Amino acid sequence: MQINPGAAEFPHRQIATQLKAQVRRGDWGPGERLPSIPAIAEMFGVAKQTVQRAVDQLRVEGILITKPGSGTYVRGTRRRLNRLSRGRYGGFRGYHTDLAARYRQQLVSVGHSPAPAEVADAFGVPDGTNLLCRRHLVRTDDSPVEVGASWFLPRDTAGTSLERTEAFGRPLYQEAEEATGRRYVSATDTISARQPSREEAETLQIRPDTPVLHLLHVAYDTHHKPIEVAQATWPGPMTTLTEEYKIPAPTPDPEPDPGLVLG
Repeated sequence: MQINPGAAEFPHRQIATQLKAQVRRGDWGPGERLPSIPAIAEMFGVAKQTVQRAVDQLRVEGILITKPGSGTYVRGTRRRLNRLSRGRYGGFRGYHTDLAARYRQQLVSVGHSPAPAEVADAFGVPDGTNLLCRRHLVRTDDSPVEVGASWFLPRDTAGTSLERTEAFGRPLYQEAEEATGRRYVSATDTISARQPSREEAETLQIRPDTPVLHLLHVAYDTHHKPIEVAQATWPGPMTTLTEEYKIPAPTPDPEPDPGLVLG
C-alpha cells in the first residue's frame, strides 16, 4: 500500500481508491471489519486524518459503514430496486415475496399527520392538511435500507382497518381497496435525488451529506383520483435502480402504393 505524493489526485482519494479495490477483490468481505484508522495510516505512511477522509468518502459511496465503538466494516447490502412500485400489484405478488425474503418491514406508526408539500399537491389539498399516514421502516440484517409512508384521505379511511396500528397479511393496496371501496387502476412513480433530512439520516444511519433517492408513488382509481400517495427514501449509494423491459421488433416499411405517382 502506497500513495504517490507527486500525483494530481489527493492522498485521501488515492487511499480510497486502493481500499475500494481491496474490497472488490474480496480482501475484506461483506460485514468484515477493516484495520483501525491508525493501522491503515501506518500502512500508507500518512496522518490519521488523511485515512479518516478516505473512509468518510467510502462511507458516502456506500462501500463502508462505521459502527461507533466497534470499527469500520464493509457494507454487506446493496438494495436493488426492480420495476419501482409496479411489483406491488398483480397476482404474483413478486415484490412482496422478494421483500419478505431479503428484508424485514416494520410498521412504525399509524395516525393523522400534516401532509408534506408533495403529498398535498398529489391529493390537491393545502399544505399541512391532516391526512392518515402509515409509516414504515425496512431493514436488512446489518442496517436500515428504507424509510417510507403511505398517505390516505381521512374521509376514505375513517373507521376502517387502515386506521389501526397493525400489519396486514396481504399487500397494503388490497387492504385499501376493500377499506375504501375504490379500485387501483393506474399509478405514477417519480424518483428524485436529494440530501436527507436530519431524521432520515439518523434513521438510515448515514452521514448528513450522503445523497438519498426518493420515490413518490401516486395510485389512482377509475376516475383518476388519488387513492394513496406513498413515499420511500433509500440511501443513494447503497441503492441501484434496475428496470428490465422488452424492446419492440422493427416494423417493416410499408409497401409503396403502386397507384401513387412520385414526382
